[in-house]
Amino acid sequence: MFKKEVIDQFLFKQIDNAPLIVFRIIFGLLLFLESVGAIFTGWIKRTLIEPDFTFSFIGFEWLQPLPGNWMYAYYTLMGVFGLLVMLGYKYKWSLGFFTVMWTGVYLMQKSSYNNHYYLLIIICLLMLLVPAHKYASIDVKRNPKIQSLSMPNWCSWIIILQLWIVYTYASVAKLYPDWIDTTVVENLMSARKGYPIIGDFLQLKWVHYLITYVGIFYDLLIVPLLLWKPTRKIAFAASIIFHIFNSIVLQIGIFPYMSLAFTLFFFEPDYIRRLFLKKKPELQVSSIHIPSYRKAFVILGSVYFIIQIALPLRHWLIKDDVLWTEEGHRMSWRMMLRSKSGYIRFKVVDKNTDAVEIVNPKKYLSRKQSRIIGTKPDVIWQFVQRLKKEYASQGKEVAIYGMGKIKVNNGPYKTLIDPNVDLSMEEWSHFKHHSWILPSEKE
Repeated sequence: MFKKEVIDQFLFKQIDNAPLIVFRIIFGLLLFLESVGAIFTGWIKRTLIEPDFTFSFIGFEWLQPLPGNWMYAYYTLMGVFGLLVMLGYKYKWSLGFFTVMWTGVYLMQKSSYNNHYYLLIIICLLMLLVPAHKYASIDVKRNPKIQSLSMPNWCSWIIILQLWIVYTYASVAKLYPDWIDTTVVENLMSARKGYPIIGDFLQLKWVHYLITYVGIFYDLLIVPLLLWKPTRKIAFAASIIFHIFNSIVLQIGIFPYMSLAFTLFFFEPDYIRRLFLKKKPELQVSSIHIPSYRKAFVILGSVYFIIQIALPLRHWLIKDDVLWTEEGHRMSWRMMLRSKSGYIRFKVVDKNTDAVEIVNPKKYLSRKQSRIIGTKPDVIWQFVQRLKKEYASQGKEVAIYGMGKIKVNNGPYKTLIDPNVDLSMEEWSHFKHHSWILPSEKE
């Protein structure tokens, strides 16, 4: 009974909702900027318009970009929904439509895969659960009865716990030789040698060590340091430096700024109210409102976070090194951990005539897609299935073999795919090793 009361006190205590309201405004603006930024930077053209087809997540091959230039309209509409989220107009509907559209784009292409895209889906889903529209919103102006100065304590903690999972896994994933000896960071920075002013600075060895170990310890410690009041402001200052550096050097869109916005949930709600919402009345009484769905809420919330903790661990159950096989890499917070390059050709053998044809995948792919075709087994498998269908449409039954090599972190070239396996006959599994991916130690 005592434990239940403690849980109820923690989860359902009403606190000032200022952090959530301010975050909603910033979050909606960032959704807008992400959407229109994809248009004006040429990302949509390179990723969704130029290719004849995209490599969707396996199982979602039916998800392909709209024809012609309609993806510009698609992203424009997403930008409008982002602004509506910021303004708090039909908040749940606006964010719901954005979430569906963003998830669609995430699932329809992998040539621009980024863990942050997945994080945005998660944050959108969490933001759909919370009453972020109940102050400083058009929804309140249209219906003043919904206005509220408070929110349950869990509204802050689901964001904090999700961040802790992301940052902790990001830190632990860096604890491997090529990161620790600065190889990964050196490769990342060498690609930025031409940056004005800071390009040469980024090539210094001591800078590589600094970036390497700041990356490990920042990710590991930032959530605890933000939670502890004596270190909170120092941790926030460190976050500003860390994320602005990432924005300038790594150029990863809105995500450094969204990460800074997350820090709102670590400060005292009253402090955020006085800083950003000076006209908002102070919350006078802190009460506990236990909803009728309490039991279901606790159970479903526990299941969700167990999945979030377990999913990034799945690669440990799959044979060989995830850095080599990529099996279990996605949705595991393994961010900017390695560089890969390679090449591949496909030997197509007609089963009836034994005629052999060598296919260069670049003739089918955009420049951006060509960069990943030789290094990612799932993409290789998908391309083979597409080739198989193309030859079948010509009345030919073929066997298809992959021939190529890759290198990881500028190491030696090694054979990734068994050249003796007919890939067209292989099945794909999301949760087990594929024997046609050769061991990483094989030369």
